[in-house]
Amino acid sequence: MAIALRKPNEIEKLRTANKIVGGALELLHANTKVGASLKELDAMAEDYIRSHGAKPSFKGLYGFPNAVCTSLNQVIIHGIPTDYKLQEGDVIGYDIGTEKDAYFGDAAITVPVGSVTDEDLALIACAKDSLYHAISEIKEGMRFKELSLILEEFIRGRGFVPLYNFCGHGIGKKPHEEPEIPNYLEGKNPKAGPKIKNGMVFCLEPMICQKDSKPIILENGWDVVSADGLRGSHYEHTVAVINGKAEILSLA
Repeated sequence: MAIALRKPNEIEKLRTANKIVGGALELLHANTKVGASLKELDAMAEDYIRSHGAKPSFKGLYGFPNAVCTSLNQVIIHGIPTDYKLQEGDVIGYDIGTEKDAYFGDAAITVPVGSVTDEDLALIACAKDSLYHAISEIKEGMRFKELSLILEEFIRGRGFVPLYNFCGHGIGKKPHEEPEIPNYLEGKNPKAGPKIKNGMVFCLEPMICQKDSKPIILENGWDVVSADGLRGSHYEHTVAVINGKAEILSLA
C-alpha cells in the first residue's frame, strides 16, 4: 500500500487532532502524583479530549477498553488502566490517541512519580532523547530504514535496547497506516525500502528495554513487558514532513 502524501489542509486537521493529544498528555503529567489512580487519570484525559470536540480513538480500537494506555513500571506499552494508585518511585507511561473531523492524533510520554532512581531517569531520558534526536535527523529523500537505524544506534549508545515486534507507523484518516517504522534496522541495508517525502505524516515511538528486546504480552492480552522483567519507557510524537524537515504536530 502506498504511503499517503497529505495536502496542507489535511496536515492542519491532523495538527488539530494532535494538539488535543498534547494537551491531554500535559494534563496527565501535571496530575501524576502519589495516590492518583490509573482509572482516575484515564477518565481525566477522556474528559479533556471530549471537551475539545474529539473522541478518544484508542477506546474500542482492536478491543482496547480505555482512552489512555497507562503503562506502569515493567509495562512498556499498551497498559490497561486499573484501580492502582501511583506510589513514590513509580514510572508511568501514557499513550493517547484522538479522532477529530475524521483525522487522528497520537503521542506518548513516560514520567516519574515523585523521586525515582538515576537509572529510571536515564531510562526515561533514553526514550525522549532518542525520539527528538531522530526527529531532528529527518530529511526528505532519506529512507525509513535509515531512520530506524538512527533510533537503534542512539538507544544502544545509551546502553539500552529497543523493544522488538512493535513500531512507529503512518497516521492520517486511520490511527495506523503505512509505513511501519521499527526502532531498529530490519535486515542489513538501511538504503532499502520507501523514502521519506514531503506531505508524509507518521508517528515515531521509541520503546526502551534495559537488557532484552523480546516482548512478552501479559495475561490481559494487552500489557507488553520485556523478557528481562525490568522497567521500560516509551515516548511518541506525530510528525509531518514539511519543506524537507519534520515538524512535530503533537505538542499542546
